[in-house]
Amino acid sequence: MASDSNQSEHSITIPYMEAAAERTTEAATAHTCKEHGEIAEATFLAKACSLNFPVAKPWGDSQRYDFVLDSEHGLWRVQVKSTARFFHSRYCVGAVSDVAAYSAHDIDFLAAYIVPHDLWYIVPIQAFAGAQCLYFYPHAGRNSRYERYREAWCLFTCARKARGWEDIPVRCRCPTPARPLRRVPVQEVKREGHESCSSRIRKPI
Repeated sequence: MASDSNQSEHSITIPYMEAAAERTTEAATAHTCKEHGEIAEATFLAKACSLNFPVAKPWGDSQRYDFVLDSEHGLWRVQVKSTARFFHSRYCVGAVSDVAAYSAHDIDFLAAYIVPHDLWYIVPIQAFAGAQCLYFYPHAGRNSRYERYREAWCLFTCARKARGWEDIPVRCRCPTPARPLRRVPVQEVKREGHESCSSRIRKPI
């Protein structure tokens, strides 16, 4: 009975989330691609600064990264991407620039912003180098490939060798990992548990 109930909940919730996400996507189409990028960059800047990370932006658009973030262990090159499109129960974020996929020569992290949820994924390049698209399932729990990086801002404070086997973080190193999003309409989704990362980062003295 519990299994049937879970399946029923899933079958009802996903179409409802898709419909809500479609409305968000329709609202977002009023902006050009460049404006979408500018909005995502502004949102990233505000979030990083709220966590007391010094952030700099390179002059011009010639670099393959958007920001340089200063941490206790050096400087990180961060590329910001965003999406509002919810399709086939997932969000897709492009991981290419000028047709070529990103590599460790180009960036250190990709910060993916899921607009309908006001949600960030902080993904190190080692976790996706060579991929042209990253798929995110914020409503599906921590079993999907990139869920370990959801709101993982604390990774910016980790040294390269401390992040995990072969330099790929196994999980967020915060004492209390973030919990999956509740399966509720997009308008009511709240960022539960995300403070496990952000509340412990570079607290002012």
